[in-house]
Amino acid sequence: MTNRTPRRITAGALLLAALAAAGHAQAQQACKDDVRVLSQPRDGLTLLEKYKDEFKALSGASFTIDNLNENDRRTKTRADASTVGKYNVYYVDEANVPLFAQSKWIVPLAKYYPADYDYADFDPGRQKVATFAGEAWFAPLTGGGDLLVYRKDLLEKAGVKPPTTLDEFVAAAKKLNDPANGIYGVALRGQRGSGANVWRWMPFFRGYGGQWFDGDKPVFNSPAALKATQTYLELFKYSAPGTKTGSWDESTGAFLAGKVALLVESTPLAGNALDPKTSTVIGKVAYLPPPTPLTGGGYGHGLAIGTKANKTEEAKKCAGLFVAWATSKKQEQRRLAEGQFSELNRTSVLGSPEFAKRYGADLGKALADTGKVTAVNFWQDPAWPDLGDRWGIILEELVTGSRTDIQGGLDELDAYAKQLIARRKK
Repeated sequence: MTNRTPRRITAGALLLAALAAAGHAQAQQACKDDVRVLSQPRDGLTLLEKYKDEFKALSGASFTIDNLNENDRRTKTRADASTVGKYNVYYVDEANVPLFAQSKWIVPLAKYYPADYDYADFDPGRQKVATFAGEAWFAPLTGGGDLLVYRKDLLEKAGVKPPTTLDEFVAAAKKLNDPANGIYGVALRGQRGSGANVWRWMPFFRGYGGQWFDGDKPVFNSPAALKATQTYLELFKYSAPGTKTGSWDESTGAFLAGKVALLVESTPLAGNALDPKTSTVIGKVAYLPPPTPLTGGGYGHGLAIGTKANKTEEAKKCAGLFVAWATSKKQEQRRLAEGQFSELNRTSVLGSPEFAKRYGADLGKALADTGKVTAVNFWQDPAWPDLGDRWGIILEELVTGSRTDIQGGLDELDAYAKQLIARRKK
């Protein structure tokens, strides 16, 4: 007995060692060269640097991440993807996916994203934003929809129930508005821009049934757009000072400073409201999905596989492995442990006991609920920033009062959209 036992153990150990060696050999073949990533600064990507050895053991290669500020990143990514193709992986966002996909500068993700990394675990809203023409193009690093974030203490004092419909929301904003005591019913975005005032207006537009185009025909100078704009301007009567020409910073800043009762904003605000470094309203805030019929304003940034730098199937698989590893459940759990709220995208993490312990179960439920109503509100087209920015100028003029004819503004935008389409057909 004593002589046989060591032989069994030794044989088993040899078998395990052989399997491990085979697995290691396969890992070594996954990537022949280091993965080059063009990105913008994100805490989650910085955290990856601690685990380079982990990726090397998995793939046989390392990685380098070059960071630029957002505007420079967009410019350089477009230039690199369309010409030299130095980078295997690009950081992309919802605004440039249509251009990159239609130009074939990035490849559809599904074929190269390993199944065991569970892409379906990403929040449904993030998946919608990553999808264009029926295919997913990036794995989310950050993003979200909208939440109704409200001051439960102010609502209780005024006897106002948390609004679940837009009519209730408007009525509540009016009742809670108390400028004499430094409290405002709501905070909106008035500053021009497709990602500023237009971003906050779009959930009203889409919620009332508005559409941007029917084929190549603009259809947004519609009764739905008129009603959305009227409602948006009505709410500005109760919006905090500085928001008529302000954007995210002014809107969320007023709420975090304790000056606003109700706010529908992008989900990162929820994390800011719980951070003692940024918030004066800790313990006074609760969350719900946006009041119906508002859609959540879906946005997302993430990692995509470049075409030019990955000329072979093996190179694409290597890039896909990096994208999957960098956005994996394990990485999200690490980001949760570091308190990187805005870089949590997976339902398994958002619904976990660890998340509930750090941020509260009510926030986790609200995020799950808002994911179901999150939508891609903008026109998914390379020309969207041009069209959106033009409407942003008109909308800002309506908000500030330098323009008063809503329908005339929409008709002007319609004429501009027809010019964009005509240019495309030439």
